Amino acid sequence: MDVAATPGLDGRVALVTGATRGLGLAIARKLCASGCHVYLNYAHSDEDAERAVELLSGSKGTATALKFDAAEPDVAPKLLEAVRERHPQLDVFVHNAASFHPMSAVEPQVGDFWDDVRLAVSPLVQAAARLGETMTPGTGRIIAISSMGARSVVPDYVSQGVGKAALESLVRYLAVELAPKGIAVNAVSTGKLDKGAGGPDAPAVRALAARTPAGRLTRPADVADVVALLCTDEAAWIHGQVITADGGLSIRA
Repeated sequence: MDVAATPGLDGRVALVTGATRGLGLAIARKLCASGCHVYLNYAHSDEDAERAVELLSGSKGTATALKFDAAEPDVAPKLLEAVRERHPQLDVFVHNAASFHPMSAVEPQVGDFWDDVRLAVSPLVQAAARLGETMTPGTGRIIAISSMGARSVVPDYVSQGVGKAALESLVRYLAVELAPKGIAVNAVSTGKLDKGAGGPDAPAVRALAARTPAGRLTRPADVADVVALLCTDEAAWIHGQVITADGGLSIRA
C-alpha cells in the first residue's frame, strides 16, 4: 500500500532507532515517503535491514541502514557520528528501539528488568548533548516512542512500563533544555498495536479493538502519521508533550 507524504519534510535528514521492522519501519517508511533521507538504525538482522532498504527504495526520499546496537553502552554518540559523516546536520531523531521481557512486578527477573529500562532511556541520554550540537535549529525534532504502560498498569509489563515512564519524564527535561536551541522534544504514545490476525493473543486483541471508540486497534501507520506531523514546521511550538495515538482507547473508563 502506498504511503501518503506529509508536506514540508522534503530534504530533511532523519534517524530512527529500531527501524527495520514493525513500528520503527512504519515510521521510517512514512518519513521516507515524505522526502526525508532516513537512516535506519538496527542491531541484529542484516536480512531485515536489506528488506527494509529495498522496501523504501521506491520512495520520494532515500534510506541508509546503520548497524549499531542501541543497547550497548555509549553507542549513541557513535551512531550520530556515523550519520554526521554523511550529513553534517540532522533534523529528526526518533527513539523507537525497545526490548521487552514479560514479568511480574513482585517477582521480576532483575537483570532483564534493568535491560528493558536501560534501552528505553539510555540511547536518548547518551545522544542528548550531541543532538543539541548537530540538529538543525528550527527544524530539529526529537521524538520518543512511548506506550500506555507508562501511565497504566498492563499485566506483566512492569519493565517496559517503568522504562517508558522514565522516558516520558526525560522528554520533558530535554524539551526545556533544548527548546532554546530550536529543537522540539516530544513523545508519541500508543496502546496495543494491530500486528495482523492469527496471533496467540487474538482474543485479547479483539476485545481491545471492541473497546476502542474509533472501532479498531491502532496500526503502526497511525503512529507513524503522528510522528511525521510532529516533524512539520507547524508543530514547532509543541514542546515536552506526550501525544497519545490510540483511537481513544485510553480514555475509556
